[in-house]
Amino acid sequence: MTQTLKNDRFLRALRREPVDCTPVWLMRQAGRYLPEYRASRAKAGSFLAMAKNPELACEVTLQPLERFDLDAAILFSDILTIPDAMGLGLYFVDGEGPKFERPVRDAAAIAKLGMPDMETELGYVMDAVRVIRRELDGRVPLIGFSGSPWTLACYMVEGGGSKDFARIKALAHNDPKALHALLSVNTDAVIAYLAAQRAAGAQALQVFDTWGGVLSPAMYREFSLPYLARIAHELERGEGAERTPLIVFGRGNAAYLEDLAASGAEGVGVDWLVELGEAARRTGGRVAVQGNLDPATLYGSPEAIRREVRRALDSWRDGNGGSREGHVFNLGHGMSPDMDPEHVRVLVDEVHAHSRR
Repeated sequence: MTQTLKNDRFLRALRREPVDCTPVWLMRQAGRYLPEYRASRAKAGSFLAMAKNPELACEVTLQPLERFDLDAAILFSDILTIPDAMGLGLYFVDGEGPKFERPVRDAAAIAKLGMPDMETELGYVMDAVRVIRRELDGRVPLIGFSGSPWTLACYMVEGGGSKDFARIKALAHNDPKALHALLSVNTDAVIAYLAAQRAAGAQALQVFDTWGGVLSPAMYREFSLPYLARIAHELERGEGAERTPLIVFGRGNAAYLEDLAASGAEGVGVDWLVELGEAARRTGGRVAVQGNLDPATLYGSPEAIRREVRRALDSWRDGNGGSREGHVFNLGHGMSPDMDPEHVRVLVDEVHAHSRR
């Protein structure tokens, strides 16, 4: 699919090339804070029905771009599509989030897991990527994504979200071989899934290691980091200016910035618990850095939002030798349903205005 990008500053920033201003997109930018999203969801009947309908997935992917001057679109989907396609039975409970009907909790259940077919069981995702690329018509790049092997495993073993991750941590201690088998299967599937999204037209890829931060350093280096590095090394992404950049994002990953910068990914996403200047110094220009405003800043006044945006941008510049290059502005995690869309506009516009100065 050859289209000339009208706005390529997001991809340029990931290549650490000069940009006219810092690019910005927001995790969960297509979501429940937008009234038009809620209307689309009501029309679809459920979150999953919307995610599995390529036209509706395209509709909600594009909604925030109609309102805000964002520099990238991100595929509307869910991180749990892979285990759903493995037959675990994904469903959603209002107020509780995702659940699995058939969690995997022992070596026997893990041994039965197979690789889903990307163009049949997960064909709706690839169809959505193709439809979105067509409708974007080169306006901005499209980001495809996946959950990380560890984060997927958390949901697959726990059967849903968790406060203490007791089941998967018990598995790690009592049968590490079984957990490594699960992580290996997940890694194979993530690589195939991201490769299929790239083939369908995704122009950048992100891995969400949402729950990496719940691990002790020793466990992170055993059960999360090696699998992130395997994705970065084994996922075919092309060469040079045509290379499809990979961003690895994790909550609570500040302790591992040097490891992640050496993982083979083009970008590392960070949360708000590390200063951007520190992230710039510690990654030393080896990768682009994405982040990292605390999403709760959007509950602040417009002036408070502008102040915090400027603080983050200046922190990056100061830690990056006075240069703004190599930074993609984002939140340190996703947006919440009760956030004011007008506050999002203030954030996006201030990123562009302040980084142009």
